[in-house]
Amino acid sequence: MTSFSNFEKSKKNKYSSSKKPTSSPKKKWDRKSSYDNSSSNFENRSKKYSDRRSFDKPKYERETKNYPGVIIDSKKRKKIFSINLVPGKKVYGEALSKKRDMELREWEPKRSKLGAAIVKNIKEIGFMEADKILYLGAASGTTVSHCSDIVGKNGFVFALDFAPRVVRDLVYLCEDRKNIAPMMFDANKPDEYAHLVLPEVDFVFMDIAQKNQTEIFIKNVKRFLKKNGLAMLALKARSVDVTKKPHEIFKTVKKELEKEFQIVDEKVLDPFEKDHTMFLVRKLN
Repeated sequence: MTSFSNFEKSKKNKYSSSKKPTSSPKKKWDRKSSYDNSSSNFENRSKKYSDRRSFDKPKYERETKNYPGVIIDSKKRKKIFSINLVPGKKVYGEALSKKRDMELREWEPKRSKLGAAIVKNIKEIGFMEADKILYLGAASGTTVSHCSDIVGKNGFVFALDFAPRVVRDLVYLCEDRKNIAPMMFDANKPDEYAHLVLPEVDFVFMDIAQKNQTEIFIKNVKRFLKKNGLAMLALKARSVDVTKKPHEIFKTVKKELEKEFQIVDEKVLDPFEKDHTMFLVRKLN
């Protein structure tokens, strides 16, 4: 009995000595201070938003010697533009923006191999205002339209493709852009369209995914490109040989091109185009 009473007594002392949790006094709500805090928060959010908008706003550079007619966003190197030859008109849903008295068309590198090569810092694009271009593999005219912007009203683009559907799109594009001629021919047979192209052009660009694309490129460059002129080959490795690794094919094609031309530069187009490389060559004779 004694031990049990002692236990009850110690238990009672334990609970009686424990402190009860005290609740903090409630603050009186002040309408004015609440309004001041909310307004200051709104100002801070507005300031952050305006700072973000000013950061995202493009800061343009003039075109450089290597990229005539190409405007580069100096803040975001992956944003490039061409000066719209037909103001107010889009070609493939690209963004339009104003710079002084010019309208700029954003050049999407994910949709243009030439655009991807520029973003990847290829040495030069090989053509400028008033130049004449032979474009092999024009498709629906995405890159052709930017070439049209660069060469301007005094230049010309011979846009060739073999597929009737995309040539139809090119015809629609030419309704607004008078410096493009759509041509439906096989690039492997230059004799069939030689009478429609100038005897010499300033630049040749080829983007044709065929097994013998290197042979087609060499044939057309030799036939149409002026002496010391530049040409670009957008090589798709998987179209040449799907069983070999892309870098092996790039080496093989480079050796073939070196036999005929001077290699000025080469750029792998990843991540914009998988298993593609761009060769820039010069015709010396």
